[in-house]
Amino acid sequence: MNRITQLFTTKKSGLLDIYFCAGYPNLDSTVPTLKALEAAGVDICEIGIPFSDPMADGPVIQTAATQALKNGMSLATLFEQLQGIRPAVTMPLVLMGYLNVVYQYGFENFCKSCSECGIDGAIIPDLPFDVYMEEYKEIADHYDVKIIMLITPETSEDRIRLIDNNTDGFIYEVSTDATTGAQNEYGPETIAYFKRIQDMHLKNPTLVGFGISNKATITAAQQHSAGAIIGSKFVRLMAECDTPDEAISRLKDALKA
Repeated sequence: MNRITQLFTTKKSGLLDIYFCAGYPNLDSTVPTLKALEAAGVDICEIGIPFSDPMADGPVIQTAATQALKNGMSLATLFEQLQGIRPAVTMPLVLMGYLNVVYQYGFENFCKSCSECGIDGAIIPDLPFDVYMEEYKEIADHYDVKIIMLITPETSEDRIRLIDNNTDGFIYEVSTDATTGAQNEYGPETIAYFKRIQDMHLKNPTLVGFGISNKATITAAQQHSAGAIIGSKFVRLMAECDTPDEAISRLKDALKA
């Protein structure tokens, strides 16, 4: 059974999903970061594939991606680093990156490499759902790589139902139409959006991402979905801390405040 499916079968709420950028702050940071997150009890991890034009990301992740590329990180290098990561890291692992990088590598090669490394899914923010269905779904299914789709406050109910009926794993519930970045709290419109999605009783669980950095935002996210995705806050802490263990410890403290 795919580890994403297994996770959501055994744990229905309160999940913590952490994003970090591969190759940041150093080229060899990827594996130590994964091991630190596993040791800290993180439920699922998204490994960012650095790209020169990350259009959906805010300045923190853009800066990290730029530095990772300068460090020499590439998709091929990332797969080399991930060889043998199982079973040292047992939580579900998802790669997150833009279509251009995956396309250059070759989509089937990408899925094959994911399967060989024990990667359970992928998030490709600029992959249109229709294109995925027509060109890529059969390949991803063959390698048991869950392609995670994003929804936003502007996504229609019909579109959400279509995504829900044709994917599995989980749905990435983007909290805002803005780029990634920490927020102090979610406003009433965002909370209403969370409740609207929750009341749809989708087949797939949802995880809320964008803007989560403290107790108020993670509580709101976890109250209305299966869990929360944290990226920018953790990436910023990685830049400030000497080790990934210190970064995740400080993140947990911040989520209590």
